[in-house]
Amino acid sequence: MNARGYVPRWLAIPAAAGLLFLLVPLTALVTRVQWSTLWSDVTSEAARSALVLSLATGAVATLVCAGVGIPLALLIARSSPRVAAVLRALVTVPLVLPPMVGGVALLYLFGRNGWFGGLGLPFTTVAVVLAQVFVALPFLVLAVEGALRSTGVEIERAAASLGASRGTILRRVTLPLAAPGIVAGVVLCFARAIGEFGATALFAGNRPGVTQTMPLAIYTAFNGGGVGQGTAVALALMLLVAAIAVLLLVRGWRPSVGAA
Repeated sequence: MNARGYVPRWLAIPAAAGLLFLLVPLTALVTRVQWSTLWSDVTSEAARSALVLSLATGAVATLVCAGVGIPLALLIARSSPRVAAVLRALVTVPLVLPPMVGGVALLYLFGRNGWFGGLGLPFTTVAVVLAQVFVALPFLVLAVEGALRSTGVEIERAAASLGASRGTILRRVTLPLAAPGIVAGVVLCFARAIGEFGATALFAGNRPGVTQTMPLAIYTAFNGGGVGQGTAVALALMLLVAAIAVLLLVRGWRPSVGAA
């Protein structure tokens, strides 16, 4: 069997155009990096502050997402098809919403006149974490849920027939089988969290050292304030490198599929 299929060769032209449309802007970004000052740009006080804040809040947000997302993924994967479809649709909503809408929703929930307005969360570092959780959680849930569905329940049934408890099955069978998907989901979740911009800007603001993450520092620089444009380009390059590393990690943890 021909593993390549029978795709018309002329489709390579629009396919190449699409690939170039994605790669050429990134190449233009790399060519604007001031390599002679790259180290000083990424180690400047403003850059270090934005970088540390992004990594710290992204890590906390990822832990929160894992804590609630893995149980949610288990619930979806082991529910009836109708219930699973409804839950999956609800989880997917933040993916199709503009991030700014998420920021507005969080403001109406935690803002001064919101349901939980007394907590005083907007425009704090905690608000950054909440915004990141809101936009990144679906990535983890969908990745883990897909991995759990692909493993099936046959081995779990066999373990149950041998007298294993539900907790033992979860710990010794279900989670180990889904480990590649869990790792992929966690990595994707972290990458999405550190790259979040819209919901963070609206709900948490853009205070250097408090809520100014790397995307916000880049945006501020190109609008004439905050860090210099050289630093902004350097931070953008760091985010690009992080994205490539994430893709490599996810690919490395996915189960290999034999070539046809």
